[in-house]
Amino acid sequence: MPAKDRQAAIVGIHEYPSRAVEGLVSPLQIKAASAASALKDAGLNWSDVDAIYDAGEGGGFGGLTIADYFGIQPSVIDTTNVGGSSYEFHAAHAHRDIASGKANVALLTYGSTAHSTSTAIGVGGGGVGMHPADNLESFYGMTLISNYAMVAHRHMHDYGTTSEQLAEISTATRLHAMRNPEAVAAMTALEFLDIRETTIDDVVGSRMIADPLHLLECCMISDGGGAVVIASPEVAANCKKPPVWILGTGEATKYPTAGGDITTSAAAQSAPLAFGEAGVRADEMDVAMIYDSFSITVLTLLEDLGFCKKGEGGSWVEGGRLRFDRPGDGPALNTDGGGLSSNHPGMRGIFLLIEAARQLRGESTSQVDGARLAVAHGNGGSLGSRHSGGTVILGSD
Repeated sequence: MPAKDRQAAIVGIHEYPSRAVEGLVSPLQIKAASAASALKDAGLNWSDVDAIYDAGEGGGFGGLTIADYFGIQPSVIDTTNVGGSSYEFHAAHAHRDIASGKANVALLTYGSTAHSTSTAIGVGGGGVGMHPADNLESFYGMTLISNYAMVAHRHMHDYGTTSEQLAEISTATRLHAMRNPEAVAAMTALEFLDIRETTIDDVVGSRMIADPLHLLECCMISDGGGAVVIASPEVAANCKKPPVWILGTGEATKYPTAGGDITTSAAAQSAPLAFGEAGVRADEMDVAMIYDSFSITVLTLLEDLGFCKKGEGGSWVEGGRLRFDRPGDGPALNTDGGGLSSNHPGMRGIFLLIEAARQLRGESTSQVDGARLAVAHGNGGSLGSRHSGGTVILGSD
């Protein structure tokens, strides 16, 4: 990797282990505990942090609350909130801020108690006409999962995609989850039934939630959180773990338009920017950490990220090619178990960065042999409606 590409690196990571805290800790406490552990992982101290990136999910005034709660005085505060992809946006902004000399050590944190507070993430309806942007959705009872079901139906209609093909995504991530003790503990704590590897028949035979999406194609609702530390090359050189370099980033938003294609996501705009900046191609990726709120999310994002052409995702994922032990067939997908089988506290983007970093350090429980390149893509908002896309390309030395 040319030295010019080494402008900022992930040097510390931590994932909060509990997915069901049952009211014993707050989101802020999860964020603080995760930050302390990520800094320890990097061999850094609180006093080293001079940039904070926060989506405000901990409550209060976002960056102001976090700076106060952590007891630090950063020179950079970024409170971008674009839903689940916020942390890919934060990584991109940290990369730019560090490269420009405005910061040396950036701290990204996330904490949520969505499970403990019984937050209806997927099926809760919004208000009726409370915002102009909702005027074509809320009046008619549109829920988050119904948006994704609508996209799945459209993809099936346009391209002949089948439920069996979509189920390939759930079976691959469950395979990886069963190798991850924290994911197994999460499914146990959240009272999953029959915790084991699943088959295509298991997935398509599970209860229908929003036609055509079945239960095993929908993410869990958990508690959880994590932290990521990003640093300059000078700092990274003295950290405890090998650096995971940020090679390229891209950001985009998408919203419904007359005659627009709801099966094409914001990734179609953000991915070329990220891959172009990194100077690599999708087919060179060893690992793909892709936001998996639902199976259809992954399928459309695989297409838009450039792993296959639009409409070919169904046939492309067939045959278990997304498994960690099939490196010659394609990237290993969500090797921590993903939002489908490991955690989904509501905004999952930070976990994509964490597991991608684990893979490039050689620390994953479903380790891809010789992994050198990874893509982390977060999707925020709702596919089929207004949403964001953040793409980050990562590489090891």
